[in-house]
Amino acid sequence: MSHRDARTLNHPAPKPPELYDFGRPTTLAREHSRVLEVGFESLARQWGTQLTANIRTRAQVTFDEVKMATYDEYAASLPPLTTMVLCDLGDEPAKSVIQFPGSTALSWFSHMLGGDGSHDEPERPFTQIEQSLLGKLVADLIDDLRYCLNGLITDEIAMSSVTSNSQFAQAAAPGELMVIASFTVQTTDRSSMATLAFPSEVILRRLGDANPVVRESEARTMLERQLARVPVSMNLQLTPLELTAKDVLQLEVGQLIKIAHSTDRPMHLAAEGHIIGSAALGRAGHRLACTITDTKETR
Repeated sequence: MSHRDARTLNHPAPKPPELYDFGRPTTLAREHSRVLEVGFESLARQWGTQLTANIRTRAQVTFDEVKMATYDEYAASLPPLTTMVLCDLGDEPAKSVIQFPGSTALSWFSHMLGGDGSHDEPERPFTQIEQSLLGKLVADLIDDLRYCLNGLITDEIAMSSVTSNSQFAQAAAPGELMVIASFTVQTTDRSSMATLAFPSEVILRRLGDANPVVRESEARTMLERQLARVPVSMNLQLTPLELTAKDVLQLEVGQLIKIAHSTDRPMHLAAEGHIIGSAALGRAGHRLACTITDTKETR
């Protein structure tokens, strides 16, 4: 290996910078993220219970993560062929999405009709009976969703259409920000990934009212309030004394050092090494104390 190759391995080429629009942040605020995590964890438990009751076999749903991304990024992350249930949100132009593999849905239908759930068919449009069964499962999920998100979605949610091609599903504009929750759905015979996606404006405008993040105008006040609680070490200092290195090396036990600080002069009061005033030595009960005689501002 040449020296140049070794240097390349030790110092890989830097990644190109990514543009970030601060006017449209794609990261959830920590306060908002935690509220949504709690809601979706509750939804996962409810969904697992409802799914078990509907398909009459044990099912477990686990919440994985919640994040924000554009609709274009979300659609690109999905398999080309998958089941996407588009739902209307009142008068909102963008739709919400419930997504899971079509083969998983066919397995659910098999259980609901008394089968063993074994389905290895490729993705295909659902029959009329299968769409009816899907409607029942989605209706129960929507009820659980409204309950678990505790008023964050107040618009009426209604199943609009079902598509099996993620690249052609037009739930929102490509640049529309979506709140995306990911889940793992486990039944006795298979494990699959499922996602729920909502227009961020629908979620965040209500989440911001119930759980507001810090406004820019309040940032300075909150920062000053927090800094005021930071503990600092205080000490009393005599007037500094300068000695040469030779004097220090020749110090002996019992030797007296003349300090350039008169006995009637207050000592310096310092915080983290910065002099902030003067104080005289005193006593409070059985403890040493100091009395502040002068203060000064430091910048």
